[in-house]
Amino acid sequence: MPQTVRLLDRDHSILAFNERVFDWACRSDVPLLERLRYLCIVSSNLDEFFEVRAEPHLAARQSNDAKGLYTVQSFELLSRSIHDLVARQYALYNDELMPAFERQGIKIISHGERNAAQREWVSRYFEREVRPLLIPVGLDPSHPFPQVANKSLNFIVRLGGHDAFGRENDIAIVKVPRVLPRLIRMPAAVSGERKLFVALSSVIRAHLSSLFLGRELGQFSQFRVTRHSDLAVDEDDVRNLRTALRQGLQHRHYGQAVRLEVSSGCSEHLAHFLLKQFNLPEEALYRVHGPVNLGRLTQLVDLVNDPTLLFPSYKASYPQQLVRGQSIFAQLKRGDVLIHQPYESFDGVLEFLREAVHDPQVLAIKQTIYRTGSNSELMELLREAVRRGKEVTVVVELKARFDEEANINWAEMLESIGAQVVYGVMGLKTHTKMMLFTRREGQKLKRYAHLSTGNYNPVTARLYTDISHLTADAALTKDVEHVFSHLASQSRLPRLNRLWLAPLYFYRKLLDKINALGDAAALGQSTRIVAKMNALTDDALAHALIRAGQKGVKIDLIVRGACILPAQLPGQTENIRVRSIIGRFLEHSRVFYFRQDETEDVLLSSADWMNRNMLRRVEVAWPVFDPAQRRRIVDECLVACLHDGVDAWDLMPDGKYVRSKPDDHQAAHSAQVALMARYAARVTGRNG
Repeated sequence: MPQTVRLLDRDHSILAFNERVFDWACRSDVPLLERLRYLCIVSSNLDEFFEVRAEPHLAARQSNDAKGLYTVQSFELLSRSIHDLVARQYALYNDELMPAFERQGIKIISHGERNAAQREWVSRYFEREVRPLLIPVGLDPSHPFPQVANKSLNFIVRLGGHDAFGRENDIAIVKVPRVLPRLIRMPAAVSGERKLFVALSSVIRAHLSSLFLGRELGQFSQFRVTRHSDLAVDEDDVRNLRTALRQGLQHRHYGQAVRLEVSSGCSEHLAHFLLKQFNLPEEALYRVHGPVNLGRLTQLVDLVNDPTLLFPSYKASYPQQLVRGQSIFAQLKRGDVLIHQPYESFDGVLEFLREAVHDPQVLAIKQTIYRTGSNSELMELLREAVRRGKEVTVVVELKARFDEEANINWAEMLESIGAQVVYGVMGLKTHTKMMLFTRREGQKLKRYAHLSTGNYNPVTARLYTDISHLTADAALTKDVEHVFSHLASQSRLPRLNRLWLAPLYFYRKLLDKINALGDAAALGQSTRIVAKMNALTDDALAHALIRAGQKGVKIDLIVRGACILPAQLPGQTENIRVRSIIGRFLEHSRVFYFRQDETEDVLLSSADWMNRNMLRRVEVAWPVFDPAQRRRIVDECLVACLHDGVDAWDLMPDGKYVRSKPDDHQAAHSAQVALMARYAARVTGRNG
């Protein structure tokens, strides 16, 4: 009997994912601005890691805990890994990317490199745009250390001499407002033929002394503190969740400090002063050779906007299963429609909603909202639907991490004009993506639905791979209606025919499916599991897959991010292969394939295989029955990824990932590049 397999550490798996993203920033075959973008993505991902995942590790370090999941050792090991990654980030930025930009005539020019005319221009900019917004704070008993917001840019300064009242207070803080751009392009009059930029931190640094008249400017450094920012609300003691979250957002920027970033030249005195202020250990200090927030350098991508330094432009095709100019309701009567984003345009989904809003026969619209963004045509269409007298019900997830404020604003707007706005089930996040239209057709009411693996966000729909499913299937749409009624009324849910719903029985059905295939394999039947998702971090699901693999099920897992299941362990998980695809687009679709002899099941879902998705969120998975559409999903979402020899990484038993090698006797291909070419060819064929 095989021994219990020890699962991999989730947090180190998250860091391993960021290593794979960082690899794109290092690749010389990637256009220069895109390399910078990937570097910024890693920086932003690390910010979120600290905001959400670092606090328990830090607590163990500070309490000197030696046991449990989070320990001093776990903190130190994680800290070493992150310090190493950050050091390589800045080495790439300074030694490769910035010199490469300079060869293109693009430069972020420091104070020491600026000529007299450029310094004069910077000085005028500082006086006009920056100085009026800065208020230096000299520290003394009546001026304590100021509240410093999460991830904000600040300066700490050590001063000599005496202040205006003859005192020797030697430390001052300068907080930099978020409204100021972090990069400023210099005009051609002082930059010549080159594209020159100045960093806001450099502008302020060059004029720090002018903020402290009569004092001697000594040591100084820019700094940034990252704080624990996972919004926590005691829902058992909340009468109005929206109001409570609105209040909670005000405090998010001032949670417990978990990381301190300073300039590499920051003195020991100032660094330790800041560590003491934020109650952080030495390991939480990050000395960086450059801007303390690499993530904000995405501005440079937009400011330069040189097509030769970006990926070749890609325009998504109109969904192949939809016919322009024809009613989508009429088309759905002939069969379901799948849209594979971003190869096909999200415009098909917007057109579906647009038609429903303007169709007088559509009486009711129901929709879940998780992430739509602050400027959303979709939300404006819902507003128009209310104006036209339709019954509009919106299930808004107020706790969509870092989108809470936008969602609260949309909820308040819709509620103010008469839409029915509900916030799902207390204690659960509504993560499922569903839209339902009820339409009068003769003497009957007919339902039409949209289900998706991704968000109702047109921006991310151009960057994330997802599957949208448009359907008039009576059983499936009836299930969707039951779920909406359940979320609004919180009444008992009738038996569903098509949907797997979390947290009620999705988890059980998934475990039962895996276990049943294991039992079938043990009896000698041919079995197969291929599952694509963003993360696999649930212990029970990982162990169920391991047991199934040990019984003979052949398992392929395509997991973009964190995965705790160690693949290819001799005698234990050798039937399980795990790979990750990191490409131009973010792999986001969730597709689950199960086969027992000749019986195949294909399900799409909004859920990753994480404990929170199964037990603390409202999620759905739904089957695809049409054979042609199932083949298309398997071909484009699963087979293509399994044969990717360019953008794929294979997970080793020790938790490390190695770049996949192309199949024998086949040229290496990228699944995403191949799909872009396939859909572009279809557009050409139509137009030709």
